[in-house]
Amino acid sequence: MRGGERSTTREARLKRPRLPVRRLSDLSVNRMVPNILTLLALCAGMTAVRFALNGHFQSSVVAIMVAGVFDGLDGRIARLLKSTSRFGAELDSLADFVSFGVAPAAVLYLWTMSALGSLGWAIVLFYAVCCALRLARFNTQLSTDQPSHAAGFFSGAPAPAGAGLVMVPMFMAFQWGNHLFRSPYFNAVTMSAVALLMISTIPTFSLKRLRVPHDLVIPTLLGVGVMTAFLTTAPWPTLTLVGFAYIASIPLTMRAYWRLRREAAAKKAELAQGDTVVPLPQPAARGE
Repeated sequence: MRGGERSTTREARLKRPRLPVRRLSDLSVNRMVPNILTLLALCAGMTAVRFALNGHFQSSVVAIMVAGVFDGLDGRIARLLKSTSRFGAELDSLADFVSFGVAPAAVLYLWTMSALGSLGWAIVLFYAVCCALRLARFNTQLSTDQPSHAAGFFSGAPAPAGAGLVMVPMFMAFQWGNHLFRSPYFNAVTMSAVALLMISTIPTFSLKRLRVPHDLVIPTLLGVGVMTAFLTTAPWPTLTLVGFAYIASIPLTMRAYWRLRREAAAKKAELAQGDTVVPLPQPAARGE
């Protein structure tokens, strides 16, 4: 009886249709460039952890900044080459979590947060979890239609910006000493605030939809050159200034977002009123 059951089960397995396995189609080298840049960003983030384990914290910060440069290039190059794909989006999200969630948390824990023991580790985990939640929310928003007024804004601070903000105390410590800026309590407050900013719904500015007017192209290129000069000669004060400028821009971004939202709501109300049928006035009676 048991042998009959086994043979029946084997026959059922043999008769079960095999689902076709989808394989990645052949890609040219040019279309693989965005994914290669994403992998380079991932490698840079992991290398930052290695530098921190060896006590080279300035090299760790540089490696995370390099990961940010690669992350800023991969998406734009993918759109230029028309090689965007679901695979690339998932790979980019995983690389962002490693480079801007795990790597900064590990570097800061080794730099100062380990002095708080279990509390320091809990704050580091809180930052990493908030980064993962922020990336998960961003991925879900990609498949939904966003209103027109929200096209140029992020919901909360993006992961690269969060990594940069959480390392601002390191920038200041490298330039002005460890007296205050390496304090684990100061960094605990900074990490918690940045983590909450990432998962918040506060609108932050996005460079993806930024359009430079024709008459401002030359000044913009000049500004990029000046910024590069300052980064090469005085990197830590320059990065500190960029971090504070980003924080100072948040109230202005919120004001612009709410203004565009009010304008979109008013336009929608006008269209709704235009679709309604307005009754014609009745002629007055002759005796009145």
